[in-house]
Amino acid sequence: MAQATSRRTFVKQFGGALVGSTVAAPSVLLSDAGGKIGVALCGLGNYSRTQLAPGLQKTDHCELRGIVTGSPEKIPGWRKRYGIPETNVYSYGTLPDIANNDDIDVVYVVTPPGLHARDAITAAKAGKHVWCEKPMAMNVEECRRMIKTAHANDVQLAIGYRLQHEPNNQTVMRYGENEPYGAVQSVETGAGYNGAHPDPDDWRRDAERGGGALYDMGVYPINAARYATGMEPIAVRGRTWSEREEMYSEVPEFAEFELEFPEGVVANGETSFGTSTNYLDVRCTDGEYRLQPFQSYSGVQGRTSDGTQLRPSGRDQQARQMDDDARAIKEGRAPMVPGEEGLADIRIVNAIMESDQHDGARVEL
Repeated sequence: MAQATSRRTFVKQFGGALVGSTVAAPSVLLSDAGGKIGVALCGLGNYSRTQLAPGLQKTDHCELRGIVTGSPEKIPGWRKRYGIPETNVYSYGTLPDIANNDDIDVVYVVTPPGLHARDAITAAKAGKHVWCEKPMAMNVEECRRMIKTAHANDVQLAIGYRLQHEPNNQTVMRYGENEPYGAVQSVETGAGYNGAHPDPDDWRRDAERGGGALYDMGVYPINAARYATGMEPIAVRGRTWSEREEMYSEVPEFAEFELEFPEGVVANGETSFGTSTNYLDVRCTDGEYRLQPFQSYSGVQGRTSDGTQLRPSGRDQQARQMDDDARAIKEGRAPMVPGEEGLADIRIVNAIMESDQHDGARVEL
């Protein structure tokens, strides 16, 4: 694949060369040198409450020490449950003051996507490492500003793609690189759920806050297509639509897309709030392999055409992700999933939206 642009090359060229890469950002002085990384969760919604906070209790290299919230009524419960001192509680308005708190090394941004750039940039300017939940931001320019700010303040910026830390998805990445089943020819992948968001204030219904299936769930198959092939797409076609207009009048409930890679490799993806999909199928010249489910919080498993079983790892995915990112900080090395990775996916999301606006026309990247 001599002509193919690899993910590694893209990260260096598109992210680092343009705005200053976060990959080599040096580690700042840690609050507990040689011990655990102090983490403040910024945004106390469902994912923080049900996945990240419990996951932090299972980590070896980091611990929950602070919270940032715009909902004062949540503070007493969180403080009591996790023993968080009052001095480690912030609002979004007081987040800059975290610069003076030596207990906190990392701010994990878990606010709605439309607010990621705001909060990540504030945290980085305060001299704190930033872990940012997916999708990284709303557009390429926001992603670039996040990367540039992290670089300027000598802090790391890692994106919360837990699947790149999950063993079976990592096996798929190795297959794409080492080609034990031959060169990748095509990818079919989907991530979505059959659900609803009846609360009118739910951010997933709000375009300005980054709602819609394409942002919320679509980055899973987009990212999977990239790491399964080990290449960057050169063009995109896509369409989006809603069936339950009473809930999703501002944002798409469904999306389908085609990613065109070099050497004729094509990935077809789908995402949805109205249909359950959870698979990653990779066809190669000498065989194939599949993960199903591929993006669930647990039970990720699959098989290959020669009968190899890819069994669930059993470990908490969020704990694994946060420990990996904490070790990167402690060891002063690049995070596994730097900001440039999130930027690459948002570039594709924006291209899919552009294609949809032009009746599914091919959009070059």
